[in-house]
Amino acid sequence: MKKTLLHPIYFLGLIATTTAVAQEQQAVDTLKTTALNEILVSSVRVTEKDPIAFENLSKSALSKRNLGQDIPTMMSYMTSVVSTTDAGNGIGYSSFRVRGTDATRVNVTLNGIPYNDGESQGTFWVNMPDFTSSVQNIQLQRGVGTSTNGSAAFGASLNLNTDNYAYDASGEIANSFGSYNTRKSTVKFSTGLINDKFEIAGRLSDMKSDGYIDRASSRMKSYFLQGAYLGKTSLVKALVFGGNQKTYQAWNGVSQEEIDEFGRRYNSAGKYKDENGQVQFYDNETDNYRQDHYQLHWSEKWSDLWSSNVSLHYTKGFGFYENYKRGQDLGSYGLKPVAGSNGTMIEESDLIRRKFLDNHFYGMVFNANYTGDKISVILGGAANKYEGDHFGDILWVKEPVDYKYKQEYYRDHSVKTDMNFYTKANWQFANQWNLYGDLQYRRVTYEANGQDTGLVNEQFNFFNPKAGIIYQLDAANQFYLSYARANREPNRTDYEERQKNVMPKHEQLDDFELGWRYKGDRAEINVNAYYMKYKDQLVLTGQLNDVGANVRENIADSYRLGLEIDANVRVLDQLHWSPSIAISSNKNRNLNYSWAGEMKNFGNTSIAFSPDFVASNAITYLPMKGMSVSLLTKFVGEQYMSNIETETSKLDSYFVNDLSVNYEFPIKGWVKGIQLSVLANNIFNTKYISNGYYWTAYDGGSNTMYDGAGYYPQAEFNILGGVTIKF
Repeated sequence: MKKTLLHPIYFLGLIATTTAVAQEQQAVDTLKTTALNEILVSSVRVTEKDPIAFENLSKSALSKRNLGQDIPTMMSYMTSVVSTTDAGNGIGYSSFRVRGTDATRVNVTLNGIPYNDGESQGTFWVNMPDFTSSVQNIQLQRGVGTSTNGSAAFGASLNLNTDNYAYDASGEIANSFGSYNTRKSTVKFSTGLINDKFEIAGRLSDMKSDGYIDRASSRMKSYFLQGAYLGKTSLVKALVFGGNQKTYQAWNGVSQEEIDEFGRRYNSAGKYKDENGQVQFYDNETDNYRQDHYQLHWSEKWSDLWSSNVSLHYTKGFGFYENYKRGQDLGSYGLKPVAGSNGTMIEESDLIRRKFLDNHFYGMVFNANYTGDKISVILGGAANKYEGDHFGDILWVKEPVDYKYKQEYYRDHSVKTDMNFYTKANWQFANQWNLYGDLQYRRVTYEANGQDTGLVNEQFNFFNPKAGIIYQLDAANQFYLSYARANREPNRTDYEERQKNVMPKHEQLDDFELGWRYKGDRAEINVNAYYMKYKDQLVLTGQLNDVGANVRENIADSYRLGLEIDANVRVLDQLHWSPSIAISSNKNRNLNYSWAGEMKNFGNTSIAFSPDFVASNAITYLPMKGMSVSLLTKFVGEQYMSNIETETSKLDSYFVNDLSVNYEFPIKGWVKGIQLSVLANNIFNTKYISNGYYWTAYDGGSNTMYDGAGYYPQAEFNILGGVTIKF
């Protein structure tokens, strides 16, 4: 039998053809992967076809600065965002504001699942350390945005999408070290698609930091595990992730007098005097919390026109914070006074207590999507329930009172249900015109009967319409106009801090947005003007309660008016420029406020924690393949911590600069790459304060009004460096 030999040219052609087919198949699979993953978040994400101001952060952009700092710090250079952290170095208790709106009114979702705490409405990133390492991308929508799951957005929506599944097997080891004894170790893996069907991926992280502020230490561990099944038209993802943290409290801040005497890193948390009258600090003045998330997602593409997603979720949280409390009233802890050595009754004592939170959050999220040539429609909704047990234990009492170790002194149970249904549509009714509509009905019930809240049995029914129009002038220029209404219920702290027998009101927002988008070959520009008109806005008063939560009050009439500009410019092939500017006026109208024992009209005043000018700038130089050098700058204008514009409540403006350097070695072999990262924060050693609080007190006897402020100083020059090995 005659043997046939392959001609070298034919052999090379066969290899090329086989490779091309494989690449084409992988491209098809990638497109399918992208399409199925997009179904997951289609109900909460927006695109340039929607009349909404938004900004995206990709995984590659996040990875360049992912050296241990929390999500709010990673977002600090986004438009209209102001970030802060209690510990001062971006790790631990961190938060952000958008357009002056605090985190309790920013709707946050993880893969479309609500993340805001059911009662406080806050987002506690400290409970998910190193979550950035498992995030595929982030979208920040400013304003009311699109209808989403969970509480309504009153300043912005933040949507995080976790890692897509990987086509190929991979591994990653990342370690970073830096100032204030900061350390992060991360291990990641993915099996890739086994038999083109199944993938298992995971992450383990261990983090610690002493913090910039004295004793503001964090010890954190987290995990992420994902199983994915990819069918011909189906994607099923099961996720389990969470974290465990122990953080020394730093929510007391520091007064100007303490800064002058002890320095800006001073922390009064846990302060007491021992038997010899010497000042000591309680070594376990800590917050301890564990949070575990379980998500199951099923995305199905039924045809070229129809797709759907159904998600089930459950979150379990349990933890406590421990405090040394001085001079506490024994009766408020259920303890009886005790006779002192001189025969008088002792009614106050130092003690150590723990306050616990044991909560469950579970529900279902669903949507169906129709995508035609001229019209797309999303029908969706969610049903979620929160159950929380609040209770406290006494660990120690200084005076010889009758008590037992871990004696419970209060307990209450709260329940919150949240249901919503919505319809969204985008209709191209002419060649250059699109109409956008979004109707949502939301029903919320909240029940509580605690020492602090009193009896609460509230029900809210909200109708939130949204509409807009888009005009595509040409391939590069787009204009849009939109209107959106949002209604939002009070949170637990609002009920706790309310005036006697006066329930807090729900707040309402009418949001008008006008924008222009330009997308050229070398530049992208977004210009957005907004007018946000509030009724009964729950604004921050500047005060904190005894556990560091912000106190709010209803303001009958207020507004936010602003202009936002952001751009991405490729100045040269190796030089990129990304500036953003936000100019705004944020006002309470005809404000009445109690001062010196009587109500006083302060007229139109600035809304607390709402700077009129916020700007950021990123200049990135690409000197060689795999290397980038970025200068990142942030300016935040002066702001008041109160609504009455007292000089005491003013926070000065600040201007900070960071330098980020990344280089990935081109390596061939079983090691796919080694990435070196250095992040130098606050390179000009600016002493700045990004957050604080304000208090007032009235002495009726002397008819004297007192006020004061506390501050959260941020770190001076500090540095983080990391090595990531990719397999």
